[in-house]
Amino acid sequence: MGISSGTLIQNLLKILKKVWKNRENVPLHEPFFNGNEKKYLSDCIDSTFVSSVGKYVDLFEKMLADYTGIKRVVAVVNGTCALHMALQLAGVVSGDEVIVPALSFVATANAVRYCGAVPHFADSEFSTLGMDPEKLGIYLDDIIRFNYQSGHAIPENKYTGRPVRAVVPMHTFGHPVDMDLLLEVCSKYRITIIEDAAESLGSLYRGRHTGGFGKLGILSFNGNKTITTGGGGAILTNDEALADKAKHLTTTAKLPHQWKYFHDESGYNYRMPNINAALGCAQMELLPFLLKSKRHLAAIYEKEFRNIKGVHFFCEPDFAESNYWLNVLLLTEETENLRDSILKTTNMAGYMTRPAWTLLNKLPMFENCPAMDLSDAEKLEKRIINIPSSPGYE
Repeated sequence: MGISSGTLIQNLLKILKKVWKNRENVPLHEPFFNGNEKKYLSDCIDSTFVSSVGKYVDLFEKMLADYTGIKRVVAVVNGTCALHMALQLAGVVSGDEVIVPALSFVATANAVRYCGAVPHFADSEFSTLGMDPEKLGIYLDDIIRFNYQSGHAIPENKYTGRPVRAVVPMHTFGHPVDMDLLLEVCSKYRITIIEDAAESLGSLYRGRHTGGFGKLGILSFNGNKTITTGGGGAILTNDEALADKAKHLTTTAKLPHQWKYFHDESGYNYRMPNINAALGCAQMELLPFLLKSKRHLAAIYEKEFRNIKGVHFFCEPDFAESNYWLNVLLLTEETENLRDSILKTTNMAGYMTRPAWTLLNKLPMFENCPAMDLSDAEKLEKRIINIPSSPGYE
């Protein structure tokens, strides 16, 4: 291996201490509030419009649309319900299959289950940490057949008989998936793309913001994201009709009227409260600074880890500009057995580090779901370590 386990662990800890200037108790990712947050929250409270009515929701949606270049944004209470709504708007129904990465946060698959559909797990690739479009294309060549109904070709899994309704790429830790190749694959099989861009606000794929390549996309503004509304999410789409439908369904499907309560279908109370949106507006004003700060931190990490044997710092793919939401260390095959020792040592020293998520196909509620060969996702699961990544680094 060329390096002892103790040496590698101590080298990693030494670098973390150096980068964070021996600061004690460094979290994995904490929010940064240094703008108009208190001002806008006070204004919201003074107005008494803290819940479902108020100016800040509309303003937050506009700021997001302007920033991402995506036509319409619908703010909701969290990223999970945004994904649930996006899947439903895309026509996912009970008995369908939806292809999702095995290496993802559990919400990606949970939202599929909310629709009564079945998650179908796909492999990831080392160059992006996200869904592998080339491998997926080869896999779909084997499993997909078309069922022709009323002049429409419905892609089906020939082994289960279920329609394959959507593919949900997730931009892992803020690094964009190779969307051009994925679009080509999904177009061939007439499968809808819904982007789980929960982690990638500020990330660009070939100069375009993530979340706008598929039929719909989603964002998250949880407390640990690049910007936060406390809790919150958004649905993104360039389809005006879908956006109107999303707004209607997420506001309990109530028809507009000055005083009458009339709901024309079963909707959801998923609307973002005005007080959360007020926080989001202030955070959006800080976003350019936050992204610059996070990329600066990533550059420092890359330099510091460049010559450390047994591990390397993950950098954005050539076609992307990443927000580096959570910075990633990748252990080698020879050092992957040290992952838990590294996690224990760094956390005990006050530097919060985390492994990747347990692969979703290994969780008890998903263990019987279909899956392609997941060999690269399994390797990544063993080798990924997330290191402190908070914005506002100086």
